Amino acid sequence: MLLAIWVFVAGSGGISAAPYADYVIDARTGEVLHSQNADTRLHPASLTKMMTLYVAFEAIRNGEITLDTKVRISGHAASEPPSKLGLRSGQTIALRYLLRAAAVKSANDAATAIGEAISGSEAAFARRMNRTAKSMGMTRTTFKNAHGLTENGHLSTARDMTILGRHVIYDYPQYYNLFSRKTADAGVRQVSHTNRRLLEAYRGADGIKTGYTRAAGFNLVASAERGNERVIATVFGGKSTASRNARVAELLDLGFRKSPSRAPLRKPERPEYAGNTAEPGTAGKTIRVAGSVQKSLRPKARETAPVQIASVATTAQQDEAKLQAGIAAAMAAAADTIAPETAAPGTPRPEPRPTELALAETPVDSALQPAEQEIVTRVSTSGGQHWGINVGRYGSRYQAEKVLLRTALAEMATLEGSLRKVAQSSQGFDANFVGMTRETADLACRRLKARNVTCLMIGPS
Repeated sequence: MLLAIWVFVAGSGGISAAPYADYVIDARTGEVLHSQNADTRLHPASLTKMMTLYVAFEAIRNGEITLDTKVRISGHAASEPPSKLGLRSGQTIALRYLLRAAAVKSANDAATAIGEAISGSEAAFARRMNRTAKSMGMTRTTFKNAHGLTENGHLSTARDMTILGRHVIYDYPQYYNLFSRKTADAGVRQVSHTNRRLLEAYRGADGIKTGYTRAAGFNLVASAERGNERVIATVFGGKSTASRNARVAELLDLGFRKSPSRAPLRKPERPEYAGNTAEPGTAGKTIRVAGSVQKSLRPKARETAPVQIASVATTAQQDEAKLQAGIAAAMAAAADTIAPETAAPGTPRPEPRPTELALAETPVDSALQPAEQEIVTRVSTSGGQHWGINVGRYGSRYQAEKVLLRTALAEMATLEGSLRKVAQSSQGFDANFVGMTRETADLACRRLKARNVTCLMIGPS
């Protein structure tokens, strides 16, 4: 099993000596093994970027943005102080490179650009970070920015940051490789981890990255695994790199001594999806449908059909069972199509996950600098890839999302690359695929109708 260590770098700020705090848990169960001043609100520095990256992973998972989305760098992001990647205002760069820069180099300009790309502004993104933190049980944390540079009221605790680290481990294991890389291609240049000493010196650790501001001191959240045991240790307010690393090693050793060799794995409950829905007027960089398309009639859900894509079980349990069966059948039927797309030559691990491969090092094509995408509240009238299809209207968001997933798996040839979106209106929840060309939308609808599946094209209106 992979493991991860997170420590993030921030620029200096503030003048006060940093108070000390630490916290150690058994990552498998969440049991507290050691605690000192763990609930004292302190400056987290760039430990903040754990939440920035967590929200980015969440946005990717929910189709708000993709790893290949081209992000336009704002003047605000470009002007962030070091540590930074050196991005220029007006430049465009794929999101995958910003994630690498934020995780490996702890670049402040990259972190700000991530937040603006997802929520439209860093302030809106910080509010989304806070909603996510609250849902995780981080009760004493307040985020003001995406990078962690010292700001009045931007505070957290050793306990809360440990909670966040545990969520990253178990909620998004497919992104572990980001936090363990010693070097990474960040698009504009190769970046290196800020400090490899603990990684190289401590057995069981597979990633290290330090974090510092004058107000925070030397902070670190670290995770290591030995055999069946996994321990997370957090330190706030270290006096130096060397003394902080030594203290973290002591805490990890303490954790391994106290942890049982075998313990039940009780993963934390994934936090409620925060999204940008609570931010009226916010803008993002990906295509979203926030409401129903006003000039296009919607077919009602079919009661029965030979292909049961528009039919949903009356209970969540029954629907989930059918969904899993449908996924297994669809994936088996599409195995020949998926295999060549997800296989990466030279990848050392067998059967890599698609998202892991998506984050693997890829060459930069400097010629690919497309215009920035815009958030829309209805389908764009400009044509291009702003067409879509509707596969029915349903009584709940849950039903619509399940139908979208089933349809995507059943019609991968034409729907791959489109975005699954549920548009809520007073009449119900419309299940839509958006971000398609007119030709692709027309082909998808014809193929679905040939199997007696409800489908209606959504065109620019």
